[in-house]
Amino acid sequence: MTSTDERAAVPRLDDETDAAIVREISVDARATLAQLSERVGLSSSAVQARLRRLETRGVIEGYRALFNAEALGKPLAAFIEITPLDPGQPDNAPEMLAHLSAIEACHSVAGDAAYMLFVRVPTPRDLEDLIREVRAAASVNTRTTIVLQTFFENRPIEPA
Repeated sequence: MTSTDERAAVPRLDDETDAAIVREISVDARATLAQLSERVGLSSSAVQARLRRLETRGVIEGYRALFNAEALGKPLAAFIEITPLDPGQPDNAPEMLAHLSAIEACHSVAGDAAYMLFVRVPTPRDLEDLIREVRAAASVNTRTTIVLQTFFENRPIEPA
C-alpha cells in the first residue's frame, strides 16, 4: 500500500496550462519561449516561469536529442529478457549491467523474466557477445528478441 507521503512526493501538473506546456515540449523540446507562448496562450515570461517550476518539481526531468541508430553504426536492436540463475541471488542486475553501454534501457517487469533490456549493437556477432557479457556479469538466463522494424518510438507523452 502506498502511503500519503509517497503519493505526495510524486510530481503533478497544477492545471491544464501546465499540461499544454508539457504536450508542446513533448512534441518539440526545441520550441522557443515565443513559440510555446503562442501555442499555450501565455506570455513568454509566464511560460519560462512555469517551465522552471516544472523542472524544479521534477515533472520535466531533462531534454535530450534523438539520434538515428543506423547512422551511428548500431542498426541492430533487440530486447533481452533476463532471469536470475538462482532465485535466491541478490536482485542487483541493473547495477551489475550498468557498465554495458549497448544497453539503452533496463526495465523491471512482471512475468517470467525479472528485467527487460533494450539494446542496440552494430552486428549479430556483437549481439551474441553482449548476451554473453550480460549472462556473465549478472549470472542470469537470457531470452532475446531481435527487432526487425520499428514503426514508432519516443512518442510524445500525453499528460493524464
